[in-house]
Amino acid sequence: MNPAMRFAQLRMALMMLTRLPVGVFSGPVPTLEQARWAFPLVGLPVGLIGWGVFAGAAFLGLAPLTVGIVAVAAMALVTGALHFDGLSDFADGMGGRDRARRLEIMRDSRIGSYGALAMILVVLALAGSVGARAADVQALWLFLLMAVASRMLMLCVLDLLPPARADGLGQAASGTARPWVPGMIAVAVLTAMIGLPALGVLAGMAGAALMIALLARRRLGGQTGDVLGAVQLSAETAGWVLVAAMF
Repeated sequence: MNPAMRFAQLRMALMMLTRLPVGVFSGPVPTLEQARWAFPLVGLPVGLIGWGVFAGAAFLGLAPLTVGIVAVAAMALVTGALHFDGLSDFADGMGGRDRARRLEIMRDSRIGSYGALAMILVVLALAGSVGARAADVQALWLFLLMAVASRMLMLCVLDLLPPARADGLGQAASGTARPWVPGMIAVAVLTAMIGLPALGVLAGMAGAALMIALLARRRLGGQTGDVLGAVQLSAETAGWVLVAAMF
């Protein structure tokens, strides 16, 4: 495939997973299925922006928790809080009495008590753990690794679980091929920049993603866009919690 088409697919991934401006497509518009290989790479600009805000807040001498809050807020803004919305919908849906009701709840734009509680707990854990690294010289590589690896795990769940619905983002992005190589290379390079402790962090992130995937398989029969959002945010949060504990 020519580089122009690959670049168009990367732009499509950025368009779907962030609010970053990518311009207008002048040629054929790639499908989500074609663009999903680039989902992990979307973490590079998201992580870079989060680190930039983090570094600026730390330079100004803000309290560690405040540093964490503004960094998390920046990443939420650049993604349109897409994954936060997925996590809250997933948490609400798990309270449904059967599969059909769970999927119906997850489509409801209103947030319920489970969803609100899940978001509060995740934001507290994420902001507190990010803020704990306010003086860390490796912070740039950590931001990039957390953002890329969590989206790599999201891609894995997308490809390994069947769609739970006949429509929606999870179905539109599904395919038979598993284009994991670009994301895996990015994760490997970032892991090498950090060192061996990063392997333990990645294992914890994979464990968090696996828990969400198994729950979705059992309760929904597969993945949806909300499940993928829950996977990404849960993995990223688990990664930062482990970073705060191990580094």
